Amino acid sequence: MNKYELTFIVRSDIEEAEIKKTAEDMKKVLTDAKANIVEEKALGQKELAYEINKMKTGYYFFFVVETTSEVINEFERLSRINENVMRHLTIKVED
Repeated sequence: MNKYELTFIVRSDIEEAEIKKTAEDMKKVLTDAKANIVEEKALGQKELAYEINKMKTGYYFFFVVETTSEVINEFERLSRINENVMRHLTIKVED
């Protein structure tokens, strides 16, 4: 089991309920695969450094998880497919 930091940005032009549902769907990918979620933070709406698809803000979510690389690969695959996730970043934490 490796430790990873996952950050993703959800579009800000959708309903608040849809934003929460998107975050829960991404969390469910991890929990269904038995990943150990060490830390979870909803960082709220923040201004982007540059526009992404004509949007200037997005909702940031941050997770620290302990899991396998296969689970991370699936998380990243689903992040790319999900139309509400604008960007995602995965960092492997070295102990």
